[in-house]
Amino acid sequence: MILSDKQILQGINDGTIVVEPFRPSALGTNSYDVHLGKYLATYCDEILDAKKHNKINTFEIPEEGFVLEPGVLYLGITEEYTETHATVPFLEGKSSVGRLGIDIHATAGKGDVGFCNHWTLEISVSHLVRIYKGMPIGQLIYFKVDGDIDNYYNKKQSAKYNVRSDKPTESMMWKNNF
Repeated sequence: MILSDKQILQGINDGTIVVEPFRPSALGTNSYDVHLGKYLATYCDEILDAKKHNKINTFEIPEEGFVLEPGVLYLGITEEYTETHATVPFLEGKSSVGRLGIDIHATAGKGDVGFCNHWTLEISVSHLVRIYKGMPIGQLIYFKVDGDIDNYYNKKQSAKYNVRSDKPTESMMWKNNF
């Protein structure tokens, strides 16, 4: 079941959902709008290797915006820091963003109960498009969990994305030791 606006607000008031900064105007009927943070990153190497640490180049989006190009994977970040302690958050793109040809995540739209961080976005575009820091970029949808939880994300020793950062985080696949 998806949480309604009243249930999301109740979660924020009781601390089971944290959104910083919280904007009442960003609360939708059954979602919360998140905004693009001020940093983007691109990978340094042309060929990425799942078994090695692929370095990124992080830069700030200028006031005049930044033009995204097709064929480039950009890592972005949400302006909002979020925590979820009793629900499963899903991040989806906004329809207005999609209509500009912007995809905000390749595969990582689901968070885990206990995820506490900014969301790293895997941004790709089908057309040249100028973006701006602070623009609405996606929406969080919260699902109720049925049953007790033993393995919260923020308490797992194997969790790779627990370090709080307002900058995009590159893939940590290489830590899997496969």
